[in-house]
Amino acid sequence: MSCHHFEHLKPVPPASESYKKGCEECNKTGGWWVHLRECLVCGKVGCCDSSPSKHATKHFHETKHPVMRSVEPGETWGYCYVDGNMVEMGK
Repeated sequence: MSCHHFEHLKPVPPASESYKKGCEECNKTGGWWVHLRECLVCGKVGCCDSSPSKHATKHFHETKHPVMRSVEPGETWGYCYVDGNMVEMGK
């Protein structure tokens, strides 16, 4: 399934190194995460919806940045919060 929000992005570089530090908000509050997601608009890294604080989704609600991607090793998918679509990002 495609999403027009992905079509308007600038070419997406490989995941930034910031994901290696983990979820910025969880690190500030002493929280923990299950998986990490990266905003494809600004590069902010947040925890997934399986994590207690769901910071990636909170980032969408605060900023309206519509698309993110997994930065987990071996995962090559993205997600649009607006359309509810998963997109294969390629390797």
